Amino acid sequence: MEYDYVPLPHRKPLIWPNGARVALILTFNLETWDLTKPTKEKYYAGGPPILPDVLAGDTPDFPNYSWREYGQRVGIWRLFDLFDETGIKASCTTNAVTFERRKAMTDACLERGWELLAHNWEQGELLTDFAHDPVKERDIVLRSLDQYEKFVGKKAKGWLSSSLRSTLQTADILAEQGCTFYCDLLNDDQPYLLRTPNGPIVSTPYSNEINDFTLLTRRGHTTDEYRDVLIEELNVLYKEGATSGRIMNVGLHPHVSGRAYRIRALREFIQHAKSLPGVWFATREEIADWYLQNHESHIPTGAAE
Repeated sequence: MEYDYVPLPHRKPLIWPNGARVALILTFNLETWDLTKPTKEKYYAGGPPILPDVLAGDTPDFPNYSWREYGQRVGIWRLFDLFDETGIKASCTTNAVTFERRKAMTDACLERGWELLAHNWEQGELLTDFAHDPVKERDIVLRSLDQYEKFVGKKAKGWLSSSLRSTLQTADILAEQGCTFYCDLLNDDQPYLLRTPNGPIVSTPYSNEINDFTLLTRRGHTTDEYRDVLIEELNVLYKEGATSGRIMNVGLHPHVSGRAYRIRALREFIQHAKSLPGVWFATREEIADWYLQNHESHIPTGAAE
């Protein structure tokens, strides 16, 4: 996988469909992790812990496990209710094991006709653990894509790695399997093409910055501050989008944003976004399909500095 360095001023204006200024993606991460792992090493469960004294993998860590599980049992349903109320669709990522262990979550997404994309096999298993074992990494990706197809009834079009930890060959495997977009790169406010031996794949950037884990758990922002950060980010991108379109992704975790005292922040942010003409509540697949047809009008081949 390779991509060119093409700074923003060297690109042509990105003109979204229907004159939209910002393609806004609200991402629920439907994640599932193992309670224990057969190891004495510290167990990284796919995100920062709520209690810092992380235990060995072979020892149940109930505070951190059940903190996350709150999102599966309660938080996600509060988020579903909010999005039903506001008439907005989310883009959901899911670990392959979620289809079996927490099927109600994936069923709820599919029943609503929302976008669902593959998100590794299990949240505590990182592809970077197999950076020097390409056969094992390939097995994980293919098993995850097969599980997706089994439960969704169609092939996956996109991928987000657990904790965004992927390798140089991840996008190559995905393009080989017919995926059109890849989300692990955090370096842009616009889509762009990645080159692989199996043809191009679109980078539709996720964000670790505009993300409830970062804002609420790592940095400790209040509910009002969380809302204000989201609104400020959208307002700036919206202004810039008048001359060249932007993407804004909001990463949401049900055990973080799905808490009762935080749900207001999302409600008020969505109300603000809906008040702005030219905000496109887009899916990644819509963005990728459009961009594959129109990328030459944005970043022509050979535009790298």
